[in-house]
Formats: sequence, C-alpha cells, structure tokens
Amino acid sequence: MAKGTTSNLHIRRRLLVIFFLLAFLLVALVFRLGWVQFVMAEELQQKAWEQWNRSIPTRSSRGSIYDRNGNLLAGSATVETVMALPSQVTDPYFTAKALAPVLEMDEDRIYELITQERAAVYVKRKVDEETAKEVRLLNLPGITFTHETKRFYPNGSLLSQLLGFVGTDQGWSGLEIYYEDILKGRDGNIVYPTDNRGREIPGVRRYIPPKEGLDLYLTIDETIQFIVERELSRAMIEYEPERAMGIAVDPRTGGILAAASKPDFDPNNYNDYDKEYWRLFPVTDTFEPGSTFKLVTLCAAIEENLYNENEYFFCSGASTVAGHTIRCWTSDRGGHGSISFLEAVLGSCNPAFIQLGEKVGVDKLFEYMRAFGFGSKAGLDYPGEGSGLIFSPEQVGPLELATSSFGQGVSVTPLQQVMFVSAIANGGYLMRPYFTKEIRAPGDGTVERRSPEIVRQVLSKDTSARVTRIMEEVVKTGSGINASIEGYRIAGKTGTAQKVGPDGAYLGGDYILSFIGFAPAEDPQIVLYIAVDGAGRGPQWGSQVSAPLFRTIMKDVLSYLEIPPTERTGDENEPYLVEVPELKSLTVDEAGAMLDTKGLLMRMVGKKGIIKDQTPKAGAQVPLQTSIIVYLEDLWVDATSDKVYLPDLKGMTVKETGEVLSYLGLIMEPVGSGIAVEQEPVAETELEKGSTVKVYFSSPLH
Repeated sequence: MAKGTTSNLHIRRRLLVIFFLLAFLLVALVFRLGWVQFVMAEELQQKAWEQWNRSIPTRSSRGSIYDRNGNLLAGSATVETVMALPSQVTDPYFTAKALAPVLEMDEDRIYELITQERAAVYVKRKVDEETAKEVRLLNLPGITFTHETKRFYPNGSLLSQLLGFVGTDQGWSGLEIYYEDILKGRDGNIVYPTDNRGREIPGVRRYIPPKEGLDLYLTIDETIQFIVERELSRAMIEYEPERAMGIAVDPRTGGILAAASKPDFDPNNYNDYDKEYWRLFPVTDTFEPGSTFKLVTLCAAIEENLYNENEYFFCSGASTVAGHTIRCWTSDRGGHGSISFLEAVLGSCNPAFIQLGEKVGVDKLFEYMRAFGFGSKAGLDYPGEGSGLIFSPEQVGPLELATSSFGQGVSVTPLQQVMFVSAIANGGYLMRPYFTKEIRAPGDGTVERRSPEIVRQVLSKDTSARVTRIMEEVVKTGSGINASIEGYRIAGKTGTAQKVGPDGAYLGGDYILSFIGFAPAEDPQIVLYIAVDGAGRGPQWGSQVSAPLFRTIMKDVLSYLEIPPTERTGDENEPYLVEVPELKSLTVDEAGAMLDTKGLLMRMVGKKGIIKDQTPKAGAQVPLQTSIIVYLEDLWVDATSDKVYLPDLKGMTVKETGEVLSYLGLIMEPVGSGIAVEQEPVAETELEKGSTVKVYFSSPLH
C-alpha cells in the first residue's frame, strides 16, 4: 500500500512538471506569436515583400520652366527606356546579339548587363519611338520597358546658360541644378510578384504613380531675351570678340528681364559644346569695369556734398600718383584742358575722377562701394555667382584710391553693375536680384511667390535724380551720344577697360568695351548693361561698339513694351543732322575720337594704316549714329596697281557690303539676307578690279 502511494505521488509530480512545462511553452509560443504579429510584423512584411515582389522604377515628370508671360522655356516629354529582368532572360547570348544592332550598343556590354544578379537593370535609357518599336517586335523574354521623361528646350540656344540642362537623371547646370529638388518631383514604381525563381507572375502588376515636379515662372521676358541675344550674336560676327554679354533688370523690383552671353550652347545637345560656354558670364565672371564704375565715385561725391559740377579742373592728359603716371584717354591730344567737373563726367576724364576720389576719401568711397553690393554676392538664385574684389581699407594707398575711383584695380560682375545702376534709377534703393518669381504645382496653383526685396537705401532721392540728369547729359552731348534714341530720355555711361593678363599685367590693345544705362530717364523701367570683351577688329571704344548695341536693343525693347516717346515740340521733331568731318590721313584713333564728339559711328574697312578715304565724304550732312566707312591704306597693293586686297566683310549689311565692294571696283554676288557671315574668296585675298565676290548673308539668330 505504501509502495503504491509512493508511485502515484511520483506520477502526479511528473504530470505537474509536464503541465507547467506545457503551460510555459504555450505562453512562450503565444508571446512569440504576438511578438511576430505585432512587433516584427512590419520588418517581416517588408522582407516578404522584397522576396516575393520586384519593382521597375518610373521616373517623375520634371517641372517645366516658363518666362514671366507663361511661354515655355524648358519642358519634358515622355520617352521609353529599355530594361531587362535578368531572371526572365532565357537566352542571354541570343538576346544580346538581337538587341545590339537595334540599340546601337556593344553586344558584350548588353550581355554583361542582362546577366547581372539583379531584379531589373537599365539596358538603354530614353530611346526614341522607332527604336522602342523595333525592340518590341523582337519579343525577347525578360526585356521590358519603363517610362521616363526627356528634357527639351523649344528655343534651342536661347537662354541656354540661364536654364542650364539636364543630364541622364538630374540637372547639371544653370537653374536646372539650382532648383533640382523643386523640379525633379518623386519617382514611382511598377510592382509585380514573382515565383520562387524570380519569374514574374503575370496579370497582377501594380502601378505606383510618380509625383510631378513643381514649375518655375521666371522674371525673364522671352522677347527681351531674344532681342538681347540677337544683337550679341551680331556683335560676335561684326567685331569677333572673345565674348559678348548683356543683362537687363527691372530697377523697380530687381527682377532680371534678360541675361545672356555669347558664345553659348544648345542644351538639347550640350555634349557638342565646350564646357566653357555653359556658365552665364554676366553672373559668374568678374573683370575690371573701367569708366562705368566712375558712377560710384560720382554718387559718393554728390551724396557727401563734395561735387560741384561748375567747379573747374585742368586735365593735362595725365596725372601722377605715388610716382605712377595715370593717363587720360585724351593724353595723345594733350588732355581735355580746362573743363568743368560736369564736362569731366561727360568726357570721362580719369584725372578729374582721381581728384574727386581724393575728395571723397578712402573710408567713404569704399563704404559706398560695399553699400552698392560690390565685393560680395547679391544672393541671386543661380549657381556660381561671382563676388568680385575690392580693396579692404588697410590695403588702400594713394595709388589704389586713385585707380579705384575710375574703375581700375577693382573686379566686379556685370550683375553687380546693373544692380548698382538700378539703385540710381529707382531713387537710391539697392534691390536683391532674382530670376524666379513663382513656384507652382501643376494644376494646384502657386506654392511660393517671390516679392521685390530692398536690401538697403544707399542714396537719397535727390542724389539719384541729380546723377540721372548727369547721365542723361552724357548721352545727349557726351561720350554716350551714340546710345541716344530719338524721342526718349536715356541715361547712361560708357566704359573702355583694359584687360588684365594671366601675369596680372595689363594687355596692350585688349579691352572690355561696355555701356550701361536706363530708360526712360523720367520713369526708369529697364536698366541694360552691354559688354564686348576683346574685340578682334573694329573700333576699340565703348562709345563706338557697346553704346550702339545698347541703342539698338533698348529701342526695340521700348517699342515691345509699348513705352511711348517723351512728348516734344517745335524743331525737336526734325531729324538732327551733323556734318561729317574730314578723316583722310588720320589714324583710326584720331578719327574715332573726332567721330565720338559728333555722335557718328565708324566702320573700318581694312586692318591697319592711316585712313585713305571715307564714305560719306567730309562736309556731308547726316543723321546722328550714321556709320562713316573709312578705308585703310592696307587695302591697296600699291599706288599704281589695279589690284586690291579683299577686306573682311563680316557683320556688314547688304547695302554696306555693296558700297564697299563697289568703291574697291569689285562686283558683289549676294546670297541670302541679313548681315554678311561668309565670303568667297576669303579676306586678304589679292583681287583684280572687276572680280566677283560671293557674299553670304544671314540673320544673327537662325
């Protein structure tokens, strides 16, 4: 009995241990199940999803870029990309061999791509419609397609340096890279389940749509941009400079209306061009401004009550500062002589501005330079903006003060100059420049709108008005007369700056020719800066090159904006005629200085020597800005020969070309219309009089 009781006790204990063990296992199992179901659910679901499903990316549609009037500047079109699903490619060798000629790719490269251990790989991206059709007809297992967008620029090279371009997946320059995060949107996917071998289970694909990028609306006016680029292209043909540039701003807002430089590129085929042409020179590059910078000294002197336009100054043609001789551009003629400070501004006299800078003093002059934004970035929405360089106060001695007062020794961007003159035009306020005025979501309205921003007030309204009147006089009777437009009040300033070489020394005979101004002077609506860098031929003064460019552009812009001329009465409605001076036997420099004072232009035929003849002849009465054709002595083989050297005709109109060839006893065979862009024979060919010259004419932008 005792033995049976003991046995039962052992049984009960074993049952109890088993019970608790089972209970513990059950609790652990429930806990583990709960842990898996609730704590690890997301992680396991993701792993299962990745194991069972594959995805093909679908690129988002990139946001478009428009001008201020809603004209499309950059858009996106849907294209197809050829993809491979390696696990589904049944015969890689055959597939690679079949695709190679259609995709114009190396067969080995295709084989390498389609045999990778990946769910999906790109074979060739963004193919044209015909190529996609041919690939489909091959019906190759494991070869499929996805949709992407391809950037296109409907206006070709117009605005190329501002807009930039898009590479395979992202913006690489210009606004395209600056606003990459806003323009690119969010990619989507095509998701499909697979079996245990990674093969697609047909019929259950799921499409996760991409999110479109946002659109940009710029301050740029496409028509004003076209006018600027057209004339810059003409300047490139006529003067053969290293580059030509222009930038236009609304002085009331700081919004940039146009910005360009030549040479440029076509963003639709950006790889065909030198990378040097990708950047927007008026924003990124700096150089010595020359006489346009004299306006800073003038503004500072007037604001500090140190300028008396009726005070007299004697210009001998040079000034000595700290042992260095600084010449006036009139030094070859013995200087300006005794002139008032108003005449000194009109004649852009260096020695007078040196004295004016000394009056203002180092601290004040450089304080105004910094207040106008020189030496620092303006905060423009564009990559690579230049900051320029001005002396710090501790670096400035008498020589640095002297050269800075007339625009030498300092380095600025065209953007800084145009914003500075905008402050003169708008009553003294430095505005922050900007390219993008609105960011919009497609179909959802405005996301962000940018308002004009005043950085600081630098000048009083009285000073701005006084400087404007002086700048008007520069255009009416001074060095800027070739920028005048009949019926309009134009304010402006010329600039002719020596270029600095790699070694820091000035380059002889190499200049940046510029003009800056605004219109109408009584109600400024556009400020325009033009520069021609290193003219390879033709006159070497801003008054002869950039001032006429400014005039042509501004005249067309004022007409486009429907800004009426200032009302005039009496004899002012009659064309203003000037008498052509005698230029024969003069040098080009002597003739240029004489024509400048009369508001006439010079068209050089030939490359060197004194002037042998001219058209029109001396004494003729002609309107302002008439081009006087001068024939240089190197055109003739010798005094008795019937042979001449054919001049370079590029940049001439059909009429001018005909006049020149007729004068030289040659016959013109014109082809096309516009301006001369090519000729047969080439320039400097020796020809018998009576020979025929074929000249090709074209529009600067085509």
